[in-house]
Amino acid sequence: MATDYTVYGAAGSGSVPVEAALTLIGAPYRVVEAPTWEGDHQRDRVAPVNPMRQLPALVTPEGETLTESAAILIWLAERYPDARLAPAAGDPLRGRFLRWMCFIPASIYSMYWPRDVPSRLAGDDPEAQAVLLARTAERISDCWAVMERELAPEGRFLLGDTVSVLDLYIAVVSRWRPLRPRFHAVAPRLGAVARRVDALPELAAFWRDRFPFEGDYADARPVPGD
Repeated sequence: MATDYTVYGAAGSGSVPVEAALTLIGAPYRVVEAPTWEGDHQRDRVAPVNPMRQLPALVTPEGETLTESAAILIWLAERYPDARLAPAAGDPLRGRFLRWMCFIPASIYSMYWPRDVPSRLAGDDPEAQAVLLARTAERISDCWAVMERELAPEGRFLLGDTVSVLDLYIAVVSRWRPLRPRFHAVAPRLGAVARRVDALPELAAFWRDRFPFEGDYADARPVPGD
C-alpha cells in the first residue's frame, strides 16, 4: 500500500489549499501537475480520478479518491485532529466553519468554471465573453462582501488564533481574479486574515513554490496589527 497522498493539481489552482493543509499536517504527498485550463490534454490527465476532469483530486494512501476542494479540506482536518485545522464536532464554531466552507465553492469558486474558458457559456462572441467576465467578477466581489458582513474573525484567524483550512481556502481563492486589491476593498477584515495566512513562516517555502506573490498577484501591504 502506498504511504503518500497523491494530489492532482497545479500551481495557483484549487489544489493549493489542499497542498497547504497537507504541508501543515506534515503528511507526505506528491503532485500530479495538470493545469486543466490549458486544454483537453491536461483535463484528460485528471479524468482517471475525476470524471469531471477538474482539480483538485486527492488519492489517499489507502487508494480512495476524493474530489471537491471543500470536501477534501474538511476530510483532512477530521483525519488529523491533532493539527487543529478545523473545529471538532460539537464545537460551538463547527456550524460557522461548515457554512463558510460550503459557501466558498458554491458561491465563489463555481464562478471560475466559466471564467477559465468563457466560450463555455458565452460562445465565441468576444463581446459576450467580456460581459460574462465582468458580471462574474462582480458576483465574486459581492459574495466576498457578504462573507465579510456575516463572519467576524474570532482572533488572528477566522475561527480563533489557530489557522484553519477555512483560512487556507480564502487565502488562495482570494488571490484569483478580480485579484487581491478588489478583495481587500470589499472584505478588509477577511483580507487581514488572508495576509496573516500568507505570512505564516511554516508555509513560506510552500507559497514561493506553489503560488508566489508576483506580477498580477502582488500584495505587498503589511498585515494590519501584526
